[in-house]
Amino acid sequence: MKHNKKNIDPEEEIKEKVEEQAAEQEPAAEEAAAEALATARQQAAEAQDKYLRLAAEFDNFRRRTAKEKLDLVKSAGEDILKGMLPVLDDCERAIRQLEQTEASTFEKEGTALIYNKLLSYMKSCGLEEVDVAGKEFDPDFAEAVAQLPAQDPAQKGKVLEVIQKGYTLGGKVIRFPKVVVGL
Repeated sequence: MKHNKKNIDPEEEIKEKVEEQAAEQEPAAEEAAAEALATARQQAAEAQDKYLRLAAEFDNFRRRTAKEKLDLVKSAGEDILKGMLPVLDDCERAIRQLEQTEASTFEKEGTALIYNKLLSYMKSCGLEEVDVAGKEFDPDFAEAVAQLPAQDPAQKGKVLEVIQKGYTLGGKVIRFPKVVVGL
């Protein structure tokens, strides 16, 4: 038998050994490749999920900051207009006072001109007067500072007099009118 082994070609012997080793290693290599493929797919899915979450988070951040900027600009304008309301009230009082005195027409016209310019600027910014005089009292749009007995039954629950004007800015009340309500 030893004789037979010597008759076998050494190349064939090496070839057989390589084929045997390859046959033994082939299932292990396939298993490793399958595991590597599954791991790569899982990592790709995780990366895709992270990307989608990051993109959504960035989109939310962008929207939130844009809204905050808009609110900041809007509230800054609102604060400025609120601060100018007492000046507008003073102009109205000055005009009423000048009408009751013997002031010159230049003084009256000058004060009225300033008042009209200020009022037109504030209206161009979106300021609107809340008109409640003679209407049914609505606590959502007016503040009752006094109640008086109504001389006419039709005036009960209605605004008899406006003590201080109220204003809205963009549909939002920035100052409630102060009124007298009939009982």
